[in-house]
Amino acid sequence: MKNQAIRQRLGFAWTGISKAWRNERSFRTQSYFAVALLVALLLLRVSAVWWAISLIMAVLVLAAELFNTALEALIDHLHPDSHPAIKTIKDYAAGAVLLLSAGAAIVGVVVLLVALGIGVR
Repeated sequence: MKNQAIRQRLGFAWTGISKAWRNERSFRTQSYFAVALLVALLLLRVSAVWWAISLIMAVLVLAAELFNTALEALIDHLHPDSHPAIKTIKDYAAGAVLLLSAGAAIVGVVVLLVALGIGVR
């Protein structure tokens, strides 16, 4: 699979995103939050800097969800039985998604405060 044409590599990536959309509720939920974010940014009419920060956070959360999904799929394939070490690894990955999601939520609150004139511009 190495050294494939860019079009083929993009196809692989799109297939991964599509499968995550179909099979992973968490990915769909985070995607809905990203769409809600876009709507909120449009309604709040914040500056380009807040757009950039907010979109970076949203993309990071979605990417973390994809990494988490990939890691879980690999682990489940290699070791389908329950094991405390495997649970710990999955918990670490879920924790990473949670941290990014919390960071994104904090950015969202700051953007809202700035838009309402409560925060520092």
